[in-house]
Amino acid sequence: MTALFSNMFCTMLSISLLPAGIGMAAQQVPTNPVQSATPAPAQAAAPDPAQSNAPAQPQTPPPAPAQTVPNTPPPVRPSAANVTPTTYIIGPDDSIGITVWREPTLSGTFPVRPDGMISLALVGDIMASGRTPEDLGVDITARLKKFLTDPTVAVTVLAVNSKKIFVLGEVAHVGPIPLTITMNPLQAISAAGGLTPYANKTHIYILRGEQGKQKKIPFDYKKAIKDGNLQNVVLLPGDTIVVP
Repeated sequence: MTALFSNMFCTMLSISLLPAGIGMAAQQVPTNPVQSATPAPAQAAAPDPAQSNAPAQPQTPPPAPAQTVPNTPPPVRPSAANVTPTTYIIGPDDSIGITVWREPTLSGTFPVRPDGMISLALVGDIMASGRTPEDLGVDITARLKKFLTDPTVAVTVLAVNSKKIFVLGEVAHVGPIPLTITMNPLQAISAAGGLTPYANKTHIYILRGEQGKQKKIPFDYKKAIKDGNLQNVVLLPGDTIVVP
């Protein structure tokens, strides 16, 4: 009887412990053998935003081949209108341009001083007043030969300030004004500030000294304004415009 009771007790104990053993075995065995045996794939590296958005760098073009500079003198600056280098006489307050080929330190713009002189590097003071641009260029070339080999010099008149005329009478500003090339009486009166309300527009005249005598040249301002008729009057240095 005791042996029967012992066998029954062992049988019941085995049955009670069976579910616990089955649960432990289920935790040790993987549910998906294929997934456990296959290694997880490596994650791809995230793209760099700076590299993905950066524009493609343009290729640097090859340097252009060096151009051959022709062995010719540089262009000379233009002269003042209607100034002839062989006949125009330079005067004080004129502005002249001197170009020395391949010598930029010697080239430039030079105002003629009241004493008629200009100052040029290497050469010093040179008398410019009373000479033509061509004559002055020849003189400068001869002086530079002491320092340079075969210098090439060009002289141009950039501004004519030495020539003056005078305006008197019924104008806004009485006195001398600079005479520019081809200045006509209309332009001269305008430079003097224009006529006053009391000016006699039809009896204006120009006084010009010729061979020790005074020549009177009439000018009709009203006709010039209305019809553009300048009456073939071209002002010369020393002329005096009288507006009655």
